[in-house]
Amino acid sequence: MNYEITIGLEVHAELLTESKLFCGCSTDFGKAANTQTCPVCLGLPGVLPVINKKAVEYALLTAIALNCRINSFCRFARKNYYYPDLPKNYQISQYDEPLSNDGYLEINLKGKAKKIEIERVHLEEDAGKLIHGEETKYSEDKEVSFVDYNRAGIPLMEIVSKPDIHSPEEAYQYLVTLKRILKYLEVSDCNMEEGSLRCDANISLAPKGEKMGTKIELKNMNSFKEVKDGLTAEVKRQSQILDKGEKITQETRLWDSKRKKTNIMRSKEEAYDYRYFPEPDLLPLNIDKEWIESLKSRLPEMPKERYQRFIREYNLPEYDAGVLTDSKELADYFEECIKIFSYPKIVSNWIMGEFLYLLNKEKKSIKEVKVAPYQTAELLDQFKKGIISGKLAKKIFEKMFKTGRGAKEIIEKEGLIQISDEQEVGKIVDKVISENLKAVDDFKKGKNKALGFLVGEIMKKTKGKANPQIVNKLLKNKIRGEK
Repeated sequence: MNYEITIGLEVHAELLTESKLFCGCSTDFGKAANTQTCPVCLGLPGVLPVINKKAVEYALLTAIALNCRINSFCRFARKNYYYPDLPKNYQISQYDEPLSNDGYLEINLKGKAKKIEIERVHLEEDAGKLIHGEETKYSEDKEVSFVDYNRAGIPLMEIVSKPDIHSPEEAYQYLVTLKRILKYLEVSDCNMEEGSLRCDANISLAPKGEKMGTKIELKNMNSFKEVKDGLTAEVKRQSQILDKGEKITQETRLWDSKRKKTNIMRSKEEAYDYRYFPEPDLLPLNIDKEWIESLKSRLPEMPKERYQRFIREYNLPEYDAGVLTDSKELADYFEECIKIFSYPKIVSNWIMGEFLYLLNKEKKSIKEVKVAPYQTAELLDQFKKGIISGKLAKKIFEKMFKTGRGAKEIIEKEGLIQISDEQEVGKIVDKVISENLKAVDDFKKGKNKALGFLVGEIMKKTKGKANPQIVNKLLKNKIRGEK
C-alpha cells in the first residue's frame, strides 16, 4: 500500500427520550405516518422550540464517558438547506459553539490499545423520512413520493471523530466500542435497522509522508460491516485513480452493498453552503460544574472497567470477561447469578454456552428471556450437587427458556432426578453387559469406542438419568472383574 489512509467518522445516535428535542411529540417508532407531529416540529409560523432537558443530559453523559471537555456555554445554530423532509427549511443543530469538544475513545486492535480522538459531541434534531418508489395504502403509483414527518425533531446526538483512523478495521472497532458505551449508558438503543444509529464516513488517501488527500464522504451504510466494506472499496477505488496519476474529486458517494462499490451522489458541500447562524429562538445553554458533577455520579461502570474487574474479582479468563461484558444486560445477568450461585467459572461457561446458544436460536434479546438469573443459578446448583447430569441440565434449561418454569419444578414433575445410587446403577450395568457381550469383548481387546457404546445403552435404559461418572466407573470395574 503506497498511500496513507485517513478516516473520520460521523455517528448519529437517536436518544432514548420519550419526547422530541424541541416539542412534546412522542418518539415511538413505527406509528402511522404523520401522527406524531405538531406545529413546532412541522415548522409552522409563530411557534417556538423548547429544549428537552433529558436529551441534553444524555448528550452530556456521553461526552463525559468519551473524556470530552464540556463547554460551560454552548448554543444552537440553524443549518440552512432545502429538502422535502425538512419542514422548516433549516435544521436546528450546533456549529461553532457545541456542547463538548476534544475527547477520545480507546479501542483494542489486535491486542493493542489505541486512542481515537473525538472532535465533538453535540445535539441536533432529525429530519423526516422520504418514501420513494413504493406502493402504499395511499397510492399504488410507484412514481409518487411521500413524506413522513414523525421523525422530524427526534433528538439526535452527533459524535464526530477526528481524522485519526487509518484503516477500515480501525473504523469498525471504533464503531463497535462506541456502540457498547452508548448501550452501557442507556442513552440510545443503537438499533441500526430502525435508524437509531447511523454513520457517515470521510476518507482520503495521500502518498506516504503526506498528511491528507482529497476528502470523500461516504453514506448509505446500514451496518458496521457495511461501513468496513464501503471504506475498503473506496480505498481500492482511490488507489487505482492515484496509481494512474489522476486526481480525486471531492464529492459525496453512496455505498452499493449489492455491487460492493461506491457511486457518486453529489459534490461535497462545505460549511459555508449551509449559511450557519445562531438559532434566535433558543437561549444559549449554561452548563455549571454542579450539573456536570451530578451527571458524573450517575455514570455506570464502563465496559473497559467492568472487563478488568471481572478478570480481577472473579478470576475469569480474558476471553470470558470479554464476552460477558460485551453487553451490559449480559454482564448484569451474570452478576445476578453469581449472587446466588458463587461459582463464577461455572456460570460463565453456562452463559457463554447454553444461554447464548438458546438466545440466538430463539432470536430473543436478554430482556425478553423468561428465565430469571436466580432460576439459572438454581439449575446450576442442582447440577453441581449431582441431582441432575449435565446433559439433563441442558434439556431442563431449554424447557425453562420456553416456559419460564423453575428447574426444581421441572425436575420433580418430570422425575428427572439423577440416579446416583451405585447399587441401582449396578443392576442396569449388569443387564447391559449381559446383553452386549461382543461390545464387552471388543473393549477388552482395546477398542475404546465399545465403552462409549455400552455407556450409551445404559443411558438409554435410564432415560439419561444415570450418573455418568458412576456408570463409567462401574462399567470398567465389572468388565475388568474389579470390585
